[in-house]
Amino acid sequence: MTQINLTLPEMHCDGCVRAITRLAQKQDPDARVSADLPARLASFSGKLDEAVLRAALAKAGYQPA
Repeated sequence: MTQINLTLPEMHCDGCVRAITRLAQKQDPDARVSADLPARLASFSGKLDEAVLRAALAKAGYQPA
């Protein structure tokens, strides 16, 4: 299982968290996402490829910092 921590400056609300969770779960349906909204930090765990996840996030408007 992979643990990926990313700063996502465009992540502002629970709707954003749901959107990034859906993106991660396209790669791994069992992926887990936790978010610290004030810090704009998202933690992903699961069978994830970081490069693919970063590209999907950027395409959706959540460019990792």
